[in-house]
Amino acid sequence: MLAALCTLAAAQEPGGTFTDQRDEKTYRTVKIGERVWMAENLDFDTVGSWCYNNTESNCKRSGRLYDWNTAMAACPAGWRLPSRAEWGDLVKAVGDSAVGKALKSKTLWNGTDEFGFTALPGGHRFKTGRFYSLGEEGLWWSSTATGGRNAWYRNLRTDSENLLENHIRRVEGLAVRCVKN
Repeated sequence: MLAALCTLAAAQEPGGTFTDQRDEKTYRTVKIGERVWMAENLDFDTVGSWCYNNTESNCKRSGRLYDWNTAMAACPAGWRLPSRAEWGDLVKAVGDSAVGKALKSKTLWNGTDEFGFTALPGGHRFKTGRFYSLGEEGLWWSSTATGGRNAWYRNLRTDSENLLENHIRRVEGLAVRCVKN
């Protein structure tokens, strides 16, 4: 138990806040491993982004969903979309075993939020405009493309304690977590 607490203390530093000067929204931040992450999904309104079911209250709760091209430019100055490798570093810093449970929020699903990352099950948007899986999974873009039309992403599901990795078409709408440059 003591070793686990020492690992947690080494991996996580107290969080802070960051205010996006473009719209004056303030986001919680947290340092996990070597990176400072936004501890909330980005909610910057721009072309190529949507609220789940086109309902503003869903944006207020779990941020916006972005197509990949928009996600690549959506983070504020001094921040950027994390690479596939940086998501991997996050997994290593948290610990491979039950990383998903440790990153999930305590509300809306069965997480422990041990690192202050507060991952929410914000669902995603298909290119057809249909929304899917609110309350069941959260999906976040990486900046790493694969193939001609796909990019890597990470996701958490209610039925898994892992931070899963896969690739998807860049025209789908997923959430964004920014990392500090």
